[in-house]
Amino acid sequence: MPLKLTRRHHSPYWYLRGSIRGLRIDESTGLSDRKAAQECLALREAELVTQSIHGARAIKTFADAAVSYLEGGGEAEHLTPLIDFFGVTKLAQIDADLIDRAVKKFGRTATGKAKAPATLNRQIYTPIAAVLHHAAQKGWCAKPVIARPKQPNGRVRSVTRQEAERLIAVAAPHLRPLVIFLLSTGARLSEALYLDWRDVDLKAGRVAFHETKNGESRGVPLHGRVISELKKLGPATEGAVFRRPDGKPYADRNGLGGGQVKTAWATMLKRAGIKDFTPHDCRHTWATWYYAETRDMLGLMRLGGWKSHEMVARYAHVNPDDLAPSIQGIWGKSGDATTKNAKKPTIFKEVA
Repeated sequence: MPLKLTRRHHSPYWYLRGSIRGLRIDESTGLSDRKAAQECLALREAELVTQSIHGARAIKTFADAAVSYLEGGGEAEHLTPLIDFFGVTKLAQIDADLIDRAVKKFGRTATGKAKAPATLNRQIYTPIAAVLHHAAQKGWCAKPVIARPKQPNGRVRSVTRQEAERLIAVAAPHLRPLVIFLLSTGARLSEALYLDWRDVDLKAGRVAFHETKNGESRGVPLHGRVISELKKLGPATEGAVFRRPDGKPYADRNGLGGGQVKTAWATMLKRAGIKDFTPHDCRHTWATWYYAETRDMLGLMRLGGWKSHEMVARYAHVNPDDLAPSIQGIWGKSGDATTKNAKKPTIFKEVA
């Protein structure tokens, strides 16, 4: 039964109905103009013939794969512009050159600044790879091999407890509780700025973060010092916990944080005599302190919301104190190279 155009009640669009070489369809063209719908019918017939001969790989598009990926529970963030870009491009036609073109199109910020490798990976390469891997699992394309930009080693900048106390002492009144909170919970700045009182339980001594970078909620116990600071803010049943000097919530920058406290943060650093320390470095500081106290990498992953050992291993690398005893044996306890029991070196004579 060849394809034909049909109408349905209450719909302005033409529908395709029928079968080609055993492949039966009943779908909307999304078109109300009959001539345009007729052209759609001809193209769809050609696709079905190709599919019947060569299989789904020959006709499936990036849009098909993206829709299937999302319907299967895939992550939607950053995917919309990529669907617009690749659209009905056949999966078999998506190669390194086309992906590079996508990077050139979306690889800069609104101000024209080139995005960092980590940002490119998160916003472009990872969503593309997720869709293509999903398509490969369904047999729609070959398993993708995507070359990603090399990322520099992650920055690990932390301060000592003495330096932290200096920062807290000179922080503006509205910033002080936020600094203590960041240093005590390992929260990302955005997680703290948009924290709602509904997610804080001072009696139980814990806080819950729901809008996180990896999309998974996590809970963190609160230190007594944090609880005391939060009580000074006047606990409420709902609303923003941390606020601007005028009492208003910080502006929501699409889930991002940083610029809202830029001036107050810079002033605090200048007063404390500390350079090159960002709000996110409070998270590094917390992780460094936590691992130094506990040597518990799994606990650090759970409380900090990291998914891989690689992400937290850097805090172990900057905390080697537990390995100190093994180092002492290299030169001996005294560190003296000439000991009573030292063996005389072997002297090799030159052979004529």
